[in-house]
Amino acid sequence: MTPDELKYLVRTVPDFPAPGILFRDITTLISHGAGFSACIDHLAHRAKASGAEAIAGMEARGFIFGAAVAARMGLGFIPVRKPGKLPVPTIGIDYALEYGRDRLEIDPTAIQNDQRVVIVDDLIATGGTALAATELLRNAGAAVSHALFVIDLPDLHGAARLRDAGLTVDALMAFPGH
Repeated sequence: MTPDELKYLVRTVPDFPAPGILFRDITTLISHGAGFSACIDHLAHRAKASGAEAIAGMEARGFIFGAAVAARMGLGFIPVRKPGKLPVPTIGIDYALEYGRDRLEIDPTAIQNDQRVVIVDDLIATGGTALAATELLRNAGAAVSHALFVIDLPDLHGAARLRDAGLTVDALMAFPGH
């Protein structure tokens, strides 16, 4: 299936989580066997072209796509976790959200110095979480130059923010609005 065909597998839910928002729900994509497999193939092809040596994904939906891409490529997966989820010493980063703050953590021993790590996630909106994950991975010694997404919401300018931070950004599909 092409990315254009995959786009039809993404359900749009109006007025969630607030009035005026068009939520792009990937449940219908990941529950479609052939579509999910094709999606992972497209992402893996792009990750391979970037020279990925490991894949990182942010909790929670980034785990779905990132781990599948890593497995398809025979690479390791680095989970970027919410705070307090790892049983070993971690490094973390606090970052701003639209309405507050959050934190991400990783096990720094999961990364080799200068390892080429590609970030994979379901959706790029404002880019705050992906920017924080990039900084955290770089602080751990990773060389992060690429971020791959299933969906881009270009009207929210997240991909542009990532490009400004020195990342090559690619998405399989884009939807207008927010």
